[in-house]
Amino acid sequence: MTLRTIEPTKKTLHGHYSRELSPILTVESGDTVRYRTLGAGWHTFDNPNPFERAPKFPDHDRERDPGHALCGPIAITGARTGMTLEVRLNDVRTGTWGWSTGGGFPSEWNQRLNLADGPEWILRWALNPDQNIATNQFGQTVRMRPFMGNLGMPPDEPGRHSTYPPRFCGGNIDCKELIADSRLFLPIAVDGGLFSIGDGHALQGDGEVAGPALECPMERVEVEFHLHPDMHLAMPRADTPSGWITFGFHENLNEAAMIALDGMLDWMSELFGVERKEALALATLLVDLRITQIVNGVRGVHAVLPHQAIEGIGRK
Repeated sequence: MTLRTIEPTKKTLHGHYSRELSPILTVESGDTVRYRTLGAGWHTFDNPNPFERAPKFPDHDRERDPGHALCGPIAITGARTGMTLEVRLNDVRTGTWGWSTGGGFPSEWNQRLNLADGPEWILRWALNPDQNIATNQFGQTVRMRPFMGNLGMPPDEPGRHSTYPPRFCGGNIDCKELIADSRLFLPIAVDGGLFSIGDGHALQGDGEVAGPALECPMERVEVEFHLHPDMHLAMPRADTPSGWITFGFHENLNEAAMIALDGMLDWMSELFGVERKEALALATLLVDLRITQIVNGVRGVHAVLPHQAIEGIGRK
């Protein structure tokens, strides 16, 4: 299997999803791509002083690419509409700086919390990927749990599509469980797949309640691609260190929860050979519904079934 490397340059970066983007690279099923990524906000990778704002990436065309800084897209040989792309996250390592904020702009949540007025509260973080620790300008320290927020492919629709909402074919999922040693399964909407990745997070809580997480560049994200021609999904799934996960995306949080639960019942039936009613009877004991994020317009809910939750039912 082949290992390829992608650096963040003008030729490899974009800030929208589109089936009309030309792939920067074509890989075979089983190949691995090692990325270095910018943070979502298009700042340069290097920042000598992590407690000061990093310079902006010099070649960013904001009109063409208003969204997150994504690397890609990558085409997968043989990928066809209706198949599933497995994205194995073998390694995720942060850069050395990051930032997070609270309040200070007119979002739905800031207005509801009466925090929209005045300046943003900005925390700037020095990241130590060897120790997995982040320390801000006030000396506050947190343990990092890095993951990529934006992993996806374009829908089969013309034009440019925002990087902010999650879709059935991926995008801004923002699920904190997609750490290293996770496998994400995405429905393919266009021939070739055209997979892109970006929006590194050093740490995030369920909900991503302020809008940003601990945003950062990534020194290394190693992704192994596998094509599943006979797997046909309506929504993304993931097998993570925390358990099996199904996702629901919808403008209404209740609808998102039902989509995630419906997907989990289907997966439990496939994994364990149980009827959907039996799956629901087990799910009410074992499955957690968690709010993935509430800040991307389209809300996210993920259903989590821990591995080894019942004796006799193990991880496949």
